[in-house]
Amino acid sequence: MTSLPSAATSRARTVIYNMEKNGMRNIAALALAVLLMFALVGCQQTSAPPATTVTTDITASNTPITSSTPITPGAPDIGIAMPTKSLPRWERDGADIKYQLEAKGYTVELMYADNDLATQNSQIEELIAKGCKVLVIASIDGAALDSVLAEAKAADVTVIAYVHLLTNTVNVDYYVAFDFFRYGGLQGEYIEEALGLKDGKGPFNIELFTGAPDDANVMAYYKSAMAVLKPYIDNGQLVVKSGQIDMIDIATIGWKSEEAKTRMDDLLAKYYVRDKLDAVLSPNDSVALGIIASLEDAGYTEFPIITGMDCNKPNVIAIKNGKQSMSVFADTRILVAEVVRIVDAVMTNGEIQHTGIGLQSAFSMFDNRRKQVPSFLCEPYVVTADNIQEILIDGGIYTEADIDM
Repeated sequence: MTSLPSAATSRARTVIYNMEKNGMRNIAALALAVLLMFALVGCQQTSAPPATTVTTDITASNTPITSSTPITPGAPDIGIAMPTKSLPRWERDGADIKYQLEAKGYTVELMYADNDLATQNSQIEELIAKGCKVLVIASIDGAALDSVLAEAKAADVTVIAYVHLLTNTVNVDYYVAFDFFRYGGLQGEYIEEALGLKDGKGPFNIELFTGAPDDANVMAYYKSAMAVLKPYIDNGQLVVKSGQIDMIDIATIGWKSEEAKTRMDDLLAKYYVRDKLDAVLSPNDSVALGIIASLEDAGYTEFPIITGMDCNKPNVIAIKNGKQSMSVFADTRILVAEVVRIVDAVMTNGEIQHTGIGLQSAFSMFDNRRKQVPSFLCEPYVVTADNIQEILIDGGIYTEADIDM
C-alpha cells in the first residue's frame, strides 16, 4: 500500500490554502517555503512505493517552462469550463479556482456544462468571444474539442487542461492532473492484498468497471489496474464470471452512477444468484455508488471489496459503514494551487516553476497523440476506514460531523 502524508503536512497545506483565500499571500509564501523544506525531507519518509510497472507516455524534464504567449499584465478575463455540478468535486474545484484567481485581482467567468458536450463546446466559444486570455478546461470528452481549441489558439488564448487531458490536438498548453497511472495500480494492489493473492489464495469472483470510454485518462487507469490483476485472472485466482474484461465491455458512460447500477443489476441477475461476488474494481466513487445501490437492491448486507476514487462525502460515509472498501484520494487543493500559479505566471508573462509540493519532482511531458504537453501530476493516496481521520479529517477535507452517519 502507498505511504500516507503526515497529518502535520496536511494541516500545513490547509493553513497555506486558507491564507491564500484570505489574501495573506506574502505570509503564505513564507509558509510555503517552510513547507517545501519539510516536504523534501518528508518525501524520503512518506512517498508512495512504486506501482506495478506500466509502460506510459510520460517522460521527465527538469527544464523550467516559460509562458509561450506574451500577455500584458493586468486583469483580463479568465474562463473556467467545468463538466458538471452533479459531482461535488467539480463544483468545489471550479469555485476554488475562481475564488483564488479573483483574490489575485483577475476577472473570472466559471461555467458548468451539465455533462453535455455540445453545451461545453458552446461555453468555451462564449468564453473566447468574451476575450478570455486563459482557459482552464475540465473536458467532458477531451478528444472532441479540437475545433473550438483551434479558435482559442487563433485568439492567442492559453489553454490549461484540468484533470482530463485534451487529446488529438496541438492547441493545449499545459496539463494539471492526478497521476492516473497510479490510480488503477493502487486499486489493483488493494484488491491483491485484501484477497491474499500474493499468497496464492483463491479462486475469487471479481467484476471489472472502468470510466467513460471517451475519457483519455481511462486507458491509463485500465492498463495500470490490469497490470496488477490480469496475471491473477490468467492463472485462475481471479474469475470474471461475466467474461467481460476488455475495456470497451466494462466502460461506464459518463462515469454515471445510474449506468453502473444498470450494468451491476444485470451482472448480479445473470451470474451471482447463487455464487458469491468477492470484489468489484470500480474506477471512481460515482461508479461505486451505483454498484453499492445495485447490491443493496439485491439484498446484500455483507459487501464485496469495492474500490473507488475521489473520496466524495457519500463514499467516505460508505467506507465508514463497510459498504465500500477504499477510495483513492488526491488533494484537489494542490491541483487548484498549481492551476492558479500557472495562470498567474501566464498572465504576468512569468516563468512557470514546479513547486514540488505533492507533485512529481520534475516536469512531465504527456503525449496527447499530437504533441508533448507540459504536465503537472499529483500523487494519489489510498483511503480506508483505518485512515479517514488522518487523511481527510486532520487534513481539513471534512469534519467529523460531515461524515458522522
